[in-house]
Amino acid sequence: MSHADEVHGPVHGPVHGPIHGPVHGPAPAPSDTALSTPATDSTPDTVDGVAFARLYGEPLFKLPNDLYIPPDALEVFLETFEGPLDLLLYLIRKQNFNVLDIPMADVTVQYLGYVEQLRKTNLELASEYLLMAAMLIEIKSRMLLPVKKADTGEEAEDPRAELVRRLLEYEQMKLAAQRIDQLPQLGRDFLRAEVYIEQSVAPRFPDVNSDDLRAAWADVIKRAKLVQHHKISREELSVREHMSLILRQLQNARFIEFSDLFDTSRGVPVVIVNFIAVLELCRESLVEITQAEPFAPIYVRLAYLPA
Repeated sequence: MSHADEVHGPVHGPVHGPIHGPVHGPAPAPSDTALSTPATDSTPDTVDGVAFARLYGEPLFKLPNDLYIPPDALEVFLETFEGPLDLLLYLIRKQNFNVLDIPMADVTVQYLGYVEQLRKTNLELASEYLLMAAMLIEIKSRMLLPVKKADTGEEAEDPRAELVRRLLEYEQMKLAAQRIDQLPQLGRDFLRAEVYIEQSVAPRFPDVNSDDLRAAWADVIKRAKLVQHHKISREELSVREHMSLILRQLQNARFIEFSDLFDTSRGVPVVIVNFIAVLELCRESLVEITQAEPFAPIYVRLAYLPA
């Protein structure tokens, strides 16, 4: 069975980053025939011993020559690294290098190999890694030069010091982000409980304009003043008593016009107490004052009491 028969589905382009984790150990050594034959495959070389994929549990370091890729094959890129520092930290930690004593030669070769492979597929993304590649090459070159002591007699600063500082800061931020991501998050780990309570719909009547009510009251007072009283007496009037009288009037009629609630023949004090009784009944929601439209008659009726 050929390699093409073993691969499930088309594979288009290299896959960045390991799929089943890194494969430790070198790839199988090529035969003498392969060394003498010029390479005609355009598949990128293996980067850092990391397999492109796994086929039946075995690492696949190179795409088969007889693998057919349809023109409309799905192209998938797995961007494992979040940036140049993430890639560099991965290469260091994967090989158990001491971050305070980085072997610049090995790390630079592996980093440049990854950037070269990335450049062939995504030029825009690879440009983000080129600055770090230039920095690695500069550090490597400075380490090859003889060390010059400073004028004060102190040893010169290690060219890797700035890179080490940035790597340690990045690793601390990455670990902190992982700890924060483990905290429960709304929408991912739990949902906010919501309870819908249906609001009771009470009948709403047209509001009475305060100016119309004041004008109606002024008209009642005006008519009450036209009645002359010659008997001088001080009558004790009770607001509660007049409230009861008004309620009894409204029980016998569906609506009563506002002006009909006042007996002007009894004088201004009685009219005033009667008006206060009406306002008190409104405040206690025992009666309702309605008006169909501006300048229309004002009516008073018993308040709507739900069953």
